[in-house]
Amino acid sequence: MSRSAHPAGPRHADVLPDPPPAPPQADANALDPAIWPVTACRDGGVLHLGGAAVPDLVGRHGTPALFLDEADLRARARAFATAAAGVDVFYAGKAFLCTTVATWVAQEGLGLDVCTGGELAVARAAGFPPERIALHGNNKAVGELQHAVLAGVGRVVLDSFEEIRRAADVASAAGIRQPVLVRVTVGVEAHTHEFIATAHEDQKFGFSLRDGAAEEAVAAVLDSPALELAGLHSHIGSQIFDTAGFEVAAGRVVSLAARIRDLHGIEIPEIDLGGGFGIAYVAGDDPEPPRQTVERLVGIVAQECARAGLPVPRIAIEPGRAIVGPAMVTVYEVGTVKPVELDHGMVRTYVSVDGGMSDNIRTALYDAQYTCVLAGRESDAAAVLCRVVGKHCESGDIVVRDAWLPGDVRPGDLLAVAATGAYCRSMASNYNHVPRPPVVAVRDGADTVILRRETVEDLLRLDAGVDRG
Repeated sequence: MSRSAHPAGPRHADVLPDPPPAPPQADANALDPAIWPVTACRDGGVLHLGGAAVPDLVGRHGTPALFLDEADLRARARAFATAAAGVDVFYAGKAFLCTTVATWVAQEGLGLDVCTGGELAVARAAGFPPERIALHGNNKAVGELQHAVLAGVGRVVLDSFEEIRRAADVASAAGIRQPVLVRVTVGVEAHTHEFIATAHEDQKFGFSLRDGAAEEAVAAVLDSPALELAGLHSHIGSQIFDTAGFEVAAGRVVSLAARIRDLHGIEIPEIDLGGGFGIAYVAGDDPEPPRQTVERLVGIVAQECARAGLPVPRIAIEPGRAIVGPAMVTVYEVGTVKPVELDHGMVRTYVSVDGGMSDNIRTALYDAQYTCVLAGRESDAAAVLCRVVGKHCESGDIVVRDAWLPGDVRPGDLLAVAATGAYCRSMASNYNHVPRPPVVAVRDGADTVILRRETVEDLLRLDAGVDRG
C-alpha cells in the first residue's frame, strides 16, 4: 500500500484559496463584453443570447445546456480569416466540433485541423473540403492514415519516425504522394498551465531540435517518394496572451529551415505556428484582437527569414479556443444552496447545480477560472463569495471555484457560465452515468439543436447486459 496515498480531493472544501479571490465587481449582474458573447445582454433583468431570452431557451431545452452564439463564432472566424494576407487559418476542431460548426467554419473560409479518425469522420460527414483539412495526432493508427490519405486531406502532420514509415507505406499503397508537415519541438514553454504547455522537451509531441531528431525526420520525409515535405509545424502551448513565445519558436523553426536549405537545397514552403491564442475567462484577462496577433506573427516570421536569408513562406495558424470559446455559454439550474462557516469565521456558500465535471472538467483538471451570473433575473442583494459545484460524487467537482453571486441566490435560479465553448463539451463524459448536455445554436432569436441531449436510453444502449427482449 502506498504511503503517499490520500483521499480524493483532500482539503478542497475547508480552506480559503491562497491568495484570496479578487473582490466582487461593482455590479454582480453586469456582463463584461470581453468575456460574454457579442449578443449577450440583459433585457428586463433577464440574460439574452442570440436574441433569445435564456429562460425561454431553458424552457425548450432544459438544463444543463450549452448555448452557442452563431453570430459570435462566425465573427471570430472571419476576424482570423481576414487578419493578414498569406496566412492559412485552420480551426482546431479539438476545441469543439460537430457537423454544423464544421459547416460554418468552411463557409467562413477557414481550414480544419483534426487529430483523430473520429474528428475526421465528422469533417467528412459535414462535407468539409478535404484539401483544407490537416490531420494531427501523436499516434495516428494505420486506419486513420488510410482514411486521411484516401480522402485527400491537404496535409498530415508527422510526429514520430514510426509515423513517417506508416504514412509512407499508406501513401505508397494508395499511389498517392501525400503532403506532410514535420512537427518540431522547439523547446519553448509558453506562460500557461503545466499540463497544457506542449513545447518543452519532456513530452510526447514532435521531433526535438536539441538532439537533431527534427533534421533526421526531414531527411526521412525527403527520402520517401510517397511523401511531399509541405512544411514545418510547431505548437508552444495554450491560453497564450502575448507573442513573445511565438517569437522564440519562429526563430528556431526558421533556423531549421535554413539548415534544411543548406543541407538539401530546398526551401520550406510553409511554417505552421500552431494555436494556443488565449481568451478572457475572468476580469483582467486581456487577449489581443486576432488582427493584431496575426500581424505580429507575420512580422516575426518575416524578420527571422530576413535574418536567415530565406524567402518568407506561407504561414499557418490553428485557433480553436479563440474562435469557439467565448461564443458558448453553459446554463445550469441551481439545486441547493449551502452556507458553510469556516474555522476562521468566514463563510463560503456552496451553490450546487445540475451539471458539473461531466460537462466541464477543466476546473478540476487545470484549475481553470470562469465567470458566472444569474441568468433568469437581476438582484440588488449584496454579493457573497460562492463556490459553484456540480452533482458528482467528487469533492473536486467544481465548476467555478470563486464566484461572487448575489446573496439571495436560491434553488431554481438559472446560472450562466461564460466562455465554455472550448473543451467543455468536447471533453465531456458520462461520469456517474450522467448524460451529456445538448448544444443549441442561437441566432436572431431562433434556436436549433446541433448536438442533442443524451438520454439514459442512450447510455443503456451500450450496455450489453440490458435485456432488449
